[in-house]
Amino acid sequence: MRTALMVAEKPSLAKSIAQILSNGSVQTRKSVSNACPVHEFIETFNGEATLFKMTSVCGHVMALDFIPKYNSWDKVDPIELFEATTKKKLSNPELHIPQLLQKEGLGCDYLILWLDCDKEGENICYEVLDIVRPQLRKWYQRESQAVFRAKFSALTEREIHEAMSNLGQPNLHEARAVDARQELDLRVGCAFTRFQTKYFQGKYSNLDSTLISFGPCQTPTLGFCVERYDKIQNFKPEPYWLLHVEQLKENCVCQIQSASRKAVSLEWQRGAIFDVEVARYFLNNIKNVQHALVTSVKTKESVRPRPLALNTVELMRVASSGLGMGPQHTMQLAEKLYTQGYISYPRTETTSYPDSFDLKEVLHHLRAVRPYSEAVQDLLSSGINRPRKGHDAGDHPPITPLKAAQRDDLDGNAWKIYDYISRHFIATLCEDMVFLQTTVQLEVGEEKFSCQGMQLLERGFTAVFPWQAPGPDDILPPLEEGSLCPILEMKLLDKMTQPPDYLTEAELITLMEKHGIGTDASIPTHINNICERHYVTVESGRRLKPTKLGLVLVQGYNQIDQDLVLPTMRAAVERQLNLIAHGKADFHQVLKHGLNIFLLKFVHFVTSIFAMDDLFSQTFMALADSGRPFTRCGKCRRFLKLTSKTNNQLHCQICHETLALPRGGNIREFKEYECPLDGYQLVHWSEGPKAKFLVKLFIFKLSDLSVLQQEYHDN
Repeated sequence: MRTALMVAEKPSLAKSIAQILSNGSVQTRKSVSNACPVHEFIETFNGEATLFKMTSVCGHVMALDFIPKYNSWDKVDPIELFEATTKKKLSNPELHIPQLLQKEGLGCDYLILWLDCDKEGENICYEVLDIVRPQLRKWYQRESQAVFRAKFSALTEREIHEAMSNLGQPNLHEARAVDARQELDLRVGCAFTRFQTKYFQGKYSNLDSTLISFGPCQTPTLGFCVERYDKIQNFKPEPYWLLHVEQLKENCVCQIQSASRKAVSLEWQRGAIFDVEVARYFLNNIKNVQHALVTSVKTKESVRPRPLALNTVELMRVASSGLGMGPQHTMQLAEKLYTQGYISYPRTETTSYPDSFDLKEVLHHLRAVRPYSEAVQDLLSSGINRPRKGHDAGDHPPITPLKAAQRDDLDGNAWKIYDYISRHFIATLCEDMVFLQTTVQLEVGEEKFSCQGMQLLERGFTAVFPWQAPGPDDILPPLEEGSLCPILEMKLLDKMTQPPDYLTEAELITLMEKHGIGTDASIPTHINNICERHYVTVESGRRLKPTKLGLVLVQGYNQIDQDLVLPTMRAAVERQLNLIAHGKADFHQVLKHGLNIFLLKFVHFVTSIFAMDDLFSQTFMALADSGRPFTRCGKCRRFLKLTSKTNNQLHCQICHETLALPRGGNIREFKEYECPLDGYQLVHWSEGPKAKFLVKLFIFKLSDLSVLQQEYHDN
């Protein structure tokens, strides 16, 4: 009997795939990894009875890092990192994934890779292959006879069985593109991050940041937020005036006394007037006119098309703007729904279904979901429309619901994501929305006005997207050309031009997609990073407001080298990486070219850092000016705060550690170091059991230091 090892990307996926392929007759046992059990069953493969052993990894097995020699921030010049030796190390040694793969792969005839079908998944394929290859039996002539790649987009029986029947080979080009991105981001990000962190930390007393990071994608992402902030700050409001006229909703004078009358605001065709005297002149010309004359009524039937099929970027945009969820949280929920079998793979750039996709099968599942069961039944009865043709990126089908779920089956936010995905899918199969658009032209004296209305004719996709349908307030009264409408109110509106608001997450996602910053999989990570680094704060409405640190960083990059913060440079790198993925560019040449460019920019950045330092000095308080002792927590490197002047206690609000300044006999070690600040002394000591995790570095005025020395010698 032959033996095949199958490897998925997560334990939950391995379990689901094994259940499907074995028709439920699977035996599960523990493995050397507590996180990843092994599921066994016997089926036919290549015409022979085969024992299948299905297990998984937990994401990337390996991570790229520098060898230990280069991990010391104090001993290694950051410029060395551009050529420093790197190696792959275990992402999580505690999981024992290599031992699991080696043991289970020993003596196997086949290796079948069920990793997620994207570039990262292809990269993990080769991480698994490098570990398992030496363990396989050597009966085959070519590796392609023993190593296979399963391509799938959903955890459905049909999809999994089709993938098993059409096994291919892993894609080395896509895997190498990921290798190139990892190495480029590691070298560039670490070099810039180490230099600017070491340069600025310790210079300013109120610069409370554990890490001042730089990233080839992260920094342009921050740049978009600061660019909008600058527009807000540079905006100069101007006063302007509008002539405001309200008329009764009825179309004739005799109906003035009608109890149901409502007002309709008219739009002045002259628009904004920036001279108040001119605006008053126009008002005086018509202030005694009591009726508006309808001069034209035009109606036309218009269509609002149903949405394109859903991809990752659109899901993140809608979740942020409509559901109030951040991109990172949205994708975590979508990933969970995918592993539970509720939706298809949530990372895709495609907005077009292939002709072979069974749309009705999905509808039959959704018929059991209460909120839209009626709309689904209507579609099945009347016939569905083929979805609009969108973009086919050649990766995965659009995000699609795969099985029914009720509100009680999922927690609140997970249900919101599932509900939107389901509604969006149904909407793609509905008719377009048809509405009657009415445009009315009116004259009040010599001034011309207009108003517009919408009236729903055919709901179409708005049966499941009701928020996109016109409502009763959008309907105009039945006005006729030549009729008179009484004027309720006429006045000048005193207004001010308004600046744009802070960038929303949805707008940021759109900009990142447009400029090629990150991928559908990495966009949430980059946005999350600038939040965690305290470069931006998330305000009401998921708006991103830059902090003082975020502002000064981008302003500094712009002064030294705009390429460091503009999206053009990273977009060019992404295009080169895509050429590697398609086998059209050499891995080594692309990597060397990219590193050489960033090396030159790094040298220029280092030699010009004084320009950024000037900005820091204008924003933050220099340490020498603070006039107080300070230290950083050895765990999180944040400044400790003096909580008690009588006890001289310092407290970390992040790690909740409290450290008392040396009083009495608790001191184990006392050392002095030279301090670059005149009149100050740098002191280090270790104290009791906390010394193993607290780094105690203090700067004192020399007068204070003499007291501490005396206390030490007395004890």
